[in-house]
Amino acid sequence: MLFEEVPATRSGITWRHVNGRSENYYLPETTGAGCAFLDYDNDGWMDIYLVNSGKCDFYDPKPPLRNALYRNNRDGTFTDVTEQVGVAGGGYGMGVAVADFNNDGFSDLYVTQYERCILYRNNGDGTFSDVTEKAGVAAPGWASSAVWFDYDNDGRLDLFVCRFGDFGKSNNKYCENERTRERSYCIPSVYPRVRSWLFHNNGDGTFKDVSEESGIAKSLGKAWGVVATDINNDGWMDLFVANDTVENFLFLNRKNGKFADIGLESGVAFSQEGRPRSGMGVDSADFNQDGWQDLFVTNVDQEMYSIYKNNHDQTFDDMTGPMGIGRITRLMSGWGVKFFDYDNDGNIDLFIVNGHPDDKIEQHSSHVMYKEPLLLFRNTGRLFENAGASAGPAFAQNLAGRGLAIGDFDNDGAIDALVTVNGGAPLLLKNVAAQDNHWLGVRLIGKKANPDAVGARITWQAGDLKRTRLKVGGGSYLSSHDPREVLGMGPRTKIDRLEIGWPQPSGRVETFTDLPIDRYITIVEGSGIR
Repeated sequence: MLFEEVPATRSGITWRHVNGRSENYYLPETTGAGCAFLDYDNDGWMDIYLVNSGKCDFYDPKPPLRNALYRNNRDGTFTDVTEQVGVAGGGYGMGVAVADFNNDGFSDLYVTQYERCILYRNNGDGTFSDVTEKAGVAAPGWASSAVWFDYDNDGRLDLFVCRFGDFGKSNNKYCENERTRERSYCIPSVYPRVRSWLFHNNGDGTFKDVSEESGIAKSLGKAWGVVATDINNDGWMDLFVANDTVENFLFLNRKNGKFADIGLESGVAFSQEGRPRSGMGVDSADFNQDGWQDLFVTNVDQEMYSIYKNNHDQTFDDMTGPMGIGRITRLMSGWGVKFFDYDNDGNIDLFIVNGHPDDKIEQHSSHVMYKEPLLLFRNTGRLFENAGASAGPAFAQNLAGRGLAIGDFDNDGAIDALVTVNGGAPLLLKNVAAQDNHWLGVRLIGKKANPDAVGARITWQAGDLKRTRLKVGGGSYLSSHDPREVLGMGPRTKIDRLEIGWPQPSGRVETFTDLPIDRYITIVEGSGIR
């Protein structure tokens, strides 16, 4: 067994997602919701945030629903502190993005919703304040995933917010199954495209909407997932955005406050047959350790997922077939996805959460299920092999899976997973696969660089093992992750060298030797190990 499911009776996480399924077939009922690992009280232990549906123009639940913040009790259990902390939400919730946007040392929460979003500022005393109006980041419409990253290298975290199509109660479309003539959920192609949002951090608690001047607003889409990464190694963060039923975007950072969508010429906009697909979750990592960031996107059944290998010239090759992923995912629909080294052997593996959007799919398709299994792929160094059969009972059950956050909730160096289920209870999966391998956990705190060190380059060497990792922003679907990086070493018992290349405007490179292993350390830019 590689992952063990922690039952609610043990964890204390009794909250459930409610999607408000109605006879009017409102599309947001099919898509939520996300989750996060975060350390809101700075005690060194990952807490959990879960997003729920709520009141909006088409839904008014009685009694009201709320999001949940669970504080980590440091013994494998959690306590619901939502009400006293003040982060219950207040809309039809979708996702969450965590970052220290005001550089005060505490993690803040951005909750994406249908109709308008919420920015919760961490007050540093165990409570949060809703500062959405002052900050100017409500992002009206239907927001999905969001990501914090420093697009202009000024040392402050900016905010990109994915927006899904032009939907509202007043323009809810009637769709039906062609064969049965029964009403069903619409395919998103019936809703018009819209622009996403880019907000520049002014450094005073406010943000400026720069969607137009940056060029982001020119690209109209139906955005679900986003990851901030650096595809051309120029030290400026780019954005890969998954779109549903229209082409994906790859926003290349032009370094002058502007972005250019190079999705088409780079080969990531459409399928290999030139068709738009239903892009949902995305991530980015250097899975083959050639020094360049690769990309991943999940789609719905019949479309296959895509793993894009970086060709070092701003183009990508879809390696889904050769890497062994296409055949397994052809009849599945993927949402949350994350590259991480689950067994700490130094190779980046892949975890995918699946489930069809249409809860009536089985009535008109003999091969596709509404609830689908989780997928775990182990990176052998050559290809990705399906490790699901040995991963544990959680991988043998079928779920209406949606969000995926990764984080080490018990601080044992093995990265755990949190999975959200549409209309159900979340799954907390404890990693038991990495026990035999050594590791070093690193939390980076930028001073001149952005406080979360998004865009930092981490290189470590342990004997014959040398690895480099870029600290990406976001990734997955509607979810946010443990900010610490766990550096796997396999059986090696010493890290010879650790190098941190801090993002601009710092650009400082710091090297560390004589490091401890099998524990977490904090590295503050310019001040060494804390």
